[in-house]
Amino acid sequence: MRIAVLGGGRSSEHDVSIASAASVADAIDPSLHEVIRVTIARDGAWTSDGHPVALVPAGGDLARLVRLDGGESADVDLVFPVLHGPWGEDGTVQGLCETVGVPYVGADVAASATGMDKALFHVLATAAGIPRVETVVILHAQWQADPAAVRDEVANTCGYPAFAKPARLGSSFGISPVPTADDLDAALELAFAHDDKALVERRALGREVEVGLLGNAEPHASPLGEILHDADWYDHDAKYEPGGMRLAVPADVPPAVQERARELAVAAWNAIGCSGLARVDFFLEGDQLYVSEINTIPGFTDTSVWGRLMAGDGFAYPDLVQQLIELATDRHAAKAAYRG
Repeated sequence: MRIAVLGGGRSSEHDVSIASAASVADAIDPSLHEVIRVTIARDGAWTSDGHPVALVPAGGDLARLVRLDGGESADVDLVFPVLHGPWGEDGTVQGLCETVGVPYVGADVAASATGMDKALFHVLATAAGIPRVETVVILHAQWQADPAAVRDEVANTCGYPAFAKPARLGSSFGISPVPTADDLDAALELAFAHDDKALVERRALGREVEVGLLGNAEPHASPLGEILHDADWYDHDAKYEPGGMRLAVPADVPPAVQERARELAVAAWNAIGCSGLARVDFFLEGDQLYVSEINTIPGFTDTSVWGRLMAGDGFAYPDLVQQLIELATDRHAAKAAYRG
């Protein structure tokens, strides 16, 4: 197969995506597949080997990567998006692949959009009976029109300490701790600098734990892992600076908590209709688990949390990449059996 690996993107997570995409491309077995590396710049331009390109339909299940400078085009059998954040993890690139008609790795349009939008995920998770910390969803227009009403709702629903975050961003960009009511205004202004929708959540005073998922209709759930760090909270530097965090797999928790985490991870997967891969993040207060969010394209280097969680069940990184390729082709074939 000829596989186009997409990295970069227009979001604040561009650099993280570049590293993830390089790891994926390096891990694809060259005896099985030919890799075309595609970089999406911060302004949205697509290039491959320095040449401007565009993805267009080629008929059947193929796409064509067209050289916009007049060079030779290449047919593509499968797209492997390794894009974090808006304009990549949120269903936009997935929608392009659906329109073109080419198989692609990971969640479909609806699941990608719902996983990216923490406010939508909160609604679906709550409806599915998945435990969540107390949360308020706020539109920027609401905040501008009546900040006093927003302050009252946050105080009555979440209380303090809390966290404020943009609804559709990752890697801890735009997130602020909100220790007291006096800190809310500045925290929301930062969140609204990134998105017109924000969440304020009660700060869970416990441990941060995560489960990796791999599959389609019946995903495999990894052991529960625990994020350990010395920062006040799990911010961008703790996630990405060398030595900023440590991952314990499996987490030192009772067996019942370990099993409950896997069950809730699969429930979150099913709530959004996910496929391919995901990482589900939790807060653990005592023995009570709260689902924080689901990431449909988690960090994807061989040292990222998702790969290390899956390694806890014996999955080697190149094997994970190959399984994702096979899962994508299986899902595409299954979907083709239904009339649109």
